[in-house]
Amino acid sequence: MQSTTLTVNGTEHRLEADERTTLLDALRNHLGLTGSKKGCDHGQCGACTVIVNGRRVNSCLTLACMHDGDAITTIEGLGEPGNLSKLQAAFVAHDGFQCGYCTPGQICSATAMLDEAKAGWPSFVSDSLEDKGDLSDKEISERMSGNICRCAAYPNIIDAIREVAEGELA
Repeated sequence: MQSTTLTVNGTEHRLEADERTTLLDALRNHLGLTGSKKGCDHGQCGACTVIVNGRRVNSCLTLACMHDGDAITTIEGLGEPGNLSKLQAAFVAHDGFQCGYCTPGQICSATAMLDEAKAGWPSFVSDSLEDKGDLSDKEISERMSGNICRCAAYPNIIDAIREVAEGELA
């Protein structure tokens, strides 16, 4: 058993778990935070995406013990009923979900992606490495390509992200 301290959504949690426990399993099974979903369990779908120290992470691919002391944000830490984050509200307004299974990972990924764009990080489709550029549909799609929606709500997801991006990156 490995003793690990995880700071999740601003609250410190002491975890006693097998050192092979993934961050996703620690969040869901040990801490009861079931918003992050186990989709493929191979890092291919993005349903388990959380934010660790400001960066997007597929929580199914990393071990909980590797994040001792790290700041972890899950969908539960971004907002709550009656007090949604801007992205959560935009996903609702634009119907950016259908079954909702991928939505927590999509929103966590989009939250961190907007911070990356604000910081001027280029993507594969960016015109330049120096210019911030805008978040066109092509740019948003590329930056969100690690998150799969099996219901194909992509146009609505892009609309929701663009709405928030226009307010934050303007």
